[in-house]
Amino acid sequence: MAGVHKVDISWDRRPGGTVARVVYDNARKLNAVNPPALLDLTEAFLGLAREDDLRCVVFSGAGGRAFIGGADINHMTTMKHPEDGRRFLTQIHKLCQAIRDVPVPVICKAEGYTLGAGLEVAVSCDIRIAADSAWFGMPEVKVGLPSVVEAALLPRLIGWGRTSWLLLTAQNIDAPTAERWGLVEQVVPVAKLDDAVERCVESIVEATPQAMRIQKRLMRRWERLSIDEGIQAGIDAMAESVAHGEHLERMTAFVNRRKKG
Repeated sequence: MAGVHKVDISWDRRPGGTVARVVYDNARKLNAVNPPALLDLTEAFLGLAREDDLRCVVFSGAGGRAFIGGADINHMTTMKHPEDGRRFLTQIHKLCQAIRDVPVPVICKAEGYTLGAGLEVAVSCDIRIAADSAWFGMPEVKVGLPSVVEAALLPRLIGWGRTSWLLLTAQNIDAPTAERWGLVEQVVPVAKLDDAVERCVESIVEATPQAMRIQKRLMRRWERLSIDEGIQAGIDAMAESVAHGEHLERMTAFVNRRKKG
């Protein structure tokens, strides 16, 4: 039964498009991930990327005790050959990359523990909203392994010093600290977490669909480009957006409301 897990996807179809909710359920083990779970989650996000009317994804862990509590320790103890480690971490990376490649915003809804591989998954999402009781950490060095793959995203989010603190001390930080460091975008009482996520979803769905997809794609390009290249990529993105023409209806309606006012 050690490998039992579920990946549930529900669809919230709205006038402006579809919101997908992905819930990973291995709650008995703090939603730890093992190879079968990583494969199922990766396939789920690859499938979501192909949904043309998708506007937003909300990703959460079941049970309220963890988003993803890390890698399954039972699997980790079976890794005895270098290729075992390479294969497993490549699977984690493939999930993170699948999340980053979803062409619309992915919101991480974090309750309880978000540790190790779970934090790597969380920082692969576009926005993180956490309960005030949540905890975050990268404990790998305490169990004899380095923090790798999408941990490489951390310096961009929180700077080198705070990344060093997380990876080298392996101490967990609470949600208010995570918010102050810029690791999460919003912290709310657990009773208000669903409302906070819904407000974020509504803001995303209110935007025009092509502009949102172009914006996310541009932001991913900014990660790889110099400042000058990023500015030119932005000009190209604006030209692409104008070609879609979504702005005309929205801006015309705004101008008309001003005239009537």
